[in-house]
Amino acid sequence: MSDSAADAKLEVKQASKEVKESENVAERYSAMTVSKNTDATVGDLSSAFAPVTTHKAVKKQIQFVTSEDKQEFSKFPTKAGRRSLSRSISQSSTDSYSSAASYTDSSDDETSPRDKPQVNSKGSSDFCVKNVKQAEFGRREIEIAEQDMSALISLRKRAQGEKPLAGAKIVGCTHITAQTAVLIETLVALGAQCRWTACNIYSTQNEVAAALSEAGVAVFAWKGESEADFWWCIDRCVGTEDWQPNMILDDGGDLTHWVYKKYPNVFRKIRGIVEESVTGVHRLYQLSKAGKLCVPAMNVNDSVTKQKFDNLYCCRESILDGLKRTTDVMFGGKQVVVCGYGEVGKGCCTALKALGAIVCITEIDPICALQACMDGYRVVKLNEVIRQVDMIITCTGNKNVVTRDQLDRMRNGCIVCNMGHSNTEIDVVSLRTPELTWERVRSQVDHVIWPDGKRVVLLAEGRLLNLSCSTVPTFVLSITATTQALALIELYNAPEGRYKQDVYLLPKKMDEYVASLHLPTFDAHLTELSDEQAKYLGLNKNGPFKPNYYRY
Repeated sequence: MSDSAADAKLEVKQASKEVKESENVAERYSAMTVSKNTDATVGDLSSAFAPVTTHKAVKKQIQFVTSEDKQEFSKFPTKAGRRSLSRSISQSSTDSYSSAASYTDSSDDETSPRDKPQVNSKGSSDFCVKNVKQAEFGRREIEIAEQDMSALISLRKRAQGEKPLAGAKIVGCTHITAQTAVLIETLVALGAQCRWTACNIYSTQNEVAAALSEAGVAVFAWKGESEADFWWCIDRCVGTEDWQPNMILDDGGDLTHWVYKKYPNVFRKIRGIVEESVTGVHRLYQLSKAGKLCVPAMNVNDSVTKQKFDNLYCCRESILDGLKRTTDVMFGGKQVVVCGYGEVGKGCCTALKALGAIVCITEIDPICALQACMDGYRVVKLNEVIRQVDMIITCTGNKNVVTRDQLDRMRNGCIVCNMGHSNTEIDVVSLRTPELTWERVRSQVDHVIWPDGKRVVLLAEGRLLNLSCSTVPTFVLSITATTQALALIELYNAPEGRYKQDVYLLPKKMDEYVASLHLPTFDAHLTELSDEQAKYLGLNKNGPFKPNYYRY
């Protein structure tokens, strides 16, 4: 044999040896990865790659898939299993214990709560929620909210001994969230009896409603109510023989309207109404102007602590949250029209502009329009830009702000949503016609499809975006809730004659008190006036520090 042949044979033998060693390493790696114990530690890794004496020893480590395992993998999931798998995939990026994706959204029970008798642990059935068994999860939500609502909890502790709401029977119609639950339980701690329903069919956190029901509050609400359910729930709160309300806490005016129309005798005995929305306040002023408001009402919406914090700062953050959760839209470079430049509109515009959106404003008020111009926004009529915009956001409190004609002329893929309380701002009713197709693509996200294939993305069916599709900052809601609690205490305890049958603003002193309760959160320290300074300004050292006509 020649030297070259011998060298070639040696190389082949060496290569064969290397291949065999590679196979051994691969088998040892398989022993680690195929093993049923998938939680490999550092020890597992070292043992898997440790030298072994024979190929047979390696084989003992390998655990192949058995025939039973193959049968298990080949089975198709059941119908319930497919639903569960689908939810686990789709909800992983969107679910939270929030109004946007309530824990109980994953319930397979499609039975209407109205047809499902439920009893809490105390034996009471005076409530109607999605599933009272989810109370434990709701309680956790409430406890989390309490941590960022220290001012309201402080008010609860200060006034709990005095029971300033003893004898008060409060019927409420608000968003039912963890933050609202802290308010409701504060009212109960201050001596009130409460019955509650939701002001929005999409904003209820089912697990929070369950927790309140378990705690003994008569709650009639669940996420995804029909219109008929909505009014049925309001009626169940009011129309009970052995309990009549003497106070109303409303958000939107629907509860007040229902009691006024259907239970006039109850309405006349109401000692006070507290309203927190533009829509509801507008209705109250209409009643007052017509001479039909027979009880005093407190306009919380126009209090400084509501306008500047809930409307401005809250919407500045929650508008982005709602849009991101529902559409995954990128804001940079998008053409956006915000209809209305009040406090809500200002908050929305600030957030959108900060992320690079090109924002235009529509306005009817020349003062607000001038403010928009000075803030760097272009003020337009909607019809002038309707064919170019990527997104339209309404926040006016009006009706038919976006009409069917304008919806017809929008570009393909335009996102349309509402940040006002009522669902009247976008003419959604006109879209429910045979020639248009509705396609539900996500929770609270519909594609409305025109015959030519154009799609408009409608969020929350034109209802309030942030509380229907996402959450709002707990701290801001603490400010609003504290304001509402103080307004109820003031109206309930006011001596006869202080408030007549009219609509009133919250006293400035109370506004300042609400603000002062929240300052310790920021470790903020107020400067105190000297006697000389107070005299020079003509003020009381303890406030109020601004006249009622002052614009913050």
